Amino acid sequence: MYEALNWASSYLTHHGRDANAGEYIMKHILQVERSQMLARLHDVLSEEQTKEFERLVHLHAEGVPVQHMTGTEEFYGRIFSVNSDVLIPRPETEELVYYALEKIKDMKSPVIADIGTGSGAIAITMKCERPEANVYAIDLSKAALKIAENNANKLGVPIQFLHGDLLEPLIQRNIKVDLLLSNPPYIPNHERETLSAVVVDHEPHMALFGGEDGLDLYRKITRQLPFVLKVGGIAGVETGAGQTEAVAAIFQETFPDRDVKIMYDINGKDRMVFLHV
Repeated sequence: MYEALNWASSYLTHHGRDANAGEYIMKHILQVERSQMLARLHDVLSEEQTKEFERLVHLHAEGVPVQHMTGTEEFYGRIFSVNSDVLIPRPETEELVYYALEKIKDMKSPVIADIGTGSGAIAITMKCERPEANVYAIDLSKAALKIAENNANKLGVPIQFLHGDLLEPLIQRNIKVDLLLSNPPYIPNHERETLSAVVVDHEPHMALFGGEDGLDLYRKITRQLPFVLKVGGIAGVETGAGQTEAVAAIFQETFPDRDVKIMYDINGKDRMVFLHV
């Protein structure tokens, strides 16, 4: 196994991929945790295991995300099913959830909405962490909603899934929320050519690109917020690098007298904006 992992690291580095991806593939093949895998580094792989490992390493070198091979990704300590219909949950989004949970810790039975839910990672995590909350998950993609519903069922949490564009399903039903969260598409269209094939060729473009400057969805969400947020409510969004000031300004334009805060991730990068109404 040790030799196989070394080969994978070198091969993937040569092809411009994450050198550590071989470990994730090996864990998937052996169906073990990383600690168990490391304890077995000197085990000899079977011929079948070796062939499958090499096949998946070659696939990742060609650009296929490891998460699409394993069919899963971990988020906030839980395993979520993913495929090409949804954005693969990122660690940065865990911090959006963390800050949101801190901000609503004194709210009783909050009503929460996750806009553009994708795999359901945000909505389901909020429900798992705050079981008494009433959680809505919205997406324009019916295929994404199917994945999200499957994840909610597997994790045993009741979520109200709504199909539609941004906040429209909430507005149509006259639903008011205490907390609205979203990790909307924020990559500017012109940056498409700079993205890794792992992302641009395998993740849904409707979950990636946010118009010419990447801010189209923030503008649309903000215009709809007054119809959805309760008095004293909170909206929190994740942004791309260097976008927080612009997103904060979009919030402030619609809510000039309200508190808007830029939040920083664990690496000190400004990646989130929260609006308190």
